[in-house]
Amino acid sequence: MRIVIAGGSGFLGQALTTYLSAGGHEIIVLGRGAGSASSQSQVRAVHWTPDGKSGRWADAVDGADAIVNLAGAGIADRRWTAARKQLLLDSRVNSTRSLIAALRAARAKPAVFVQQSAVGFYGSFDNGPDCDERSAPGTDFLARICVAWEAEAQPAAGSGSRLVVLRTGIVLSHSGGALKRMLLPFRLFVGGRIGSGRQVMSWIHLDDWVGMTVWAITNPAVSGPLNVTAPNPVPNAEMARAIGRAVHRPSVFPVPGIVMKTVFGEMATDTLLRGQRVLPRRATELGFQFLYPTIDQAMPAALS
Repeated sequence: MRIVIAGGSGFLGQALTTYLSAGGHEIIVLGRGAGSASSQSQVRAVHWTPDGKSGRWADAVDGADAIVNLAGAGIADRRWTAARKQLLLDSRVNSTRSLIAALRAARAKPAVFVQQSAVGFYGSFDNGPDCDERSAPGTDFLARICVAWEAEAQPAAGSGSRLVVLRTGIVLSHSGGALKRMLLPFRLFVGGRIGSGRQVMSWIHLDDWVGMTVWAITNPAVSGPLNVTAPNPVPNAEMARAIGRAVHRPSVFPVPGIVMKTVFGEMATDTLLRGQRVLPRRATELGFQFLYPTIDQAMPAALS
């Protein structure tokens, strides 16, 4: 297959590119850097400008078998100022809009368009209900971003491509993402729960994220929203204990919520002090097999 990955140089994109290229697939990574050869013979980088419009890079889309859109500025990379919040929204909306423009203009349209989103779609709660793909969107900032992000991808289905929307949870890996940031206090022997520790974390091991994304690309039965989370979400306090066990460190030093709010502002409330209990109903119904369905299986593997 020839697969175009927008945002392929990021944490998730690199893992997906490595897996697919090792399987013999031709990968075209759309990025803001100059196009270049890769050490992987199956991978080619193409420069693009995701400004909401198509461009010369769109030739890569014409005749591709699949598009995977992972593009967007990092949610937790910086404190949420007004300018940062606008960038988080614009980077997602404009990149998706650009890909849809290229898809519409393509003579040979990709069979599948896989759009990244997040469990933030459902909003965040102190102790909320179970959420599956049928649940309504939330109303906080992250939910509004996800709703706008997903809406931009909807024309893919009308263009003849199968549309899959990945509502991804916290991806566990020592090589990047939220877990890498969470490790430092544990390595310094001061790790523990955040705030009350009761907020539910919906997570997935990186290998299962890659596996479910590839499964979504290749399985014609998969369409629409897909919760990319393990079937056993856990409270933050339980995740902290699992990290402690995996790295052989204590997990008894809580970080007070007021400290998180002081340091991170609004981001702390939306992403750290509240959570979502999100269940992978569609994946379970369609028979996806998780390698790491529980946190005690996933955490040691993620940190090995």
